[in-house]
Amino acid sequence: MLGICLKIYVSEARRQDGKLLYEWLLEQAKALGIKGGTVIRAIDGYGRHGRLHEETFFELAGELPVAVEFLLDEAQCESLLALLRARKLKLFYVKMAAEFGISQ
Repeated sequence: MLGICLKIYVSEARRQDGKLLYEWLLEQAKALGIKGGTVIRAIDGYGRHGRLHEETFFELAGELPVAVEFLLDEAQCESLLALLRARKLKLFYVKMAAEFGISQ
């Protein structure tokens, strides 16, 4: 199947409507009929500001990057991105063409 791989990057402790943002994203995607999503927590990384986020630094606890990934079709992708725009959430994302399926 051909579709879209949408990855949204957030800080692990960021919240939306009283929930962790990555959990909120999964709930919203499920409500839109998106069949599945995955949250992947990084152990290290840096962003546009160049500040290193490492699991070993106590003062950066809760700031590690988290990727929330969805495999979906174009209409679902646009619905999810429209929801993020409507909520005025400023989130970095990557949208890539993807082929996915189940091996046999």
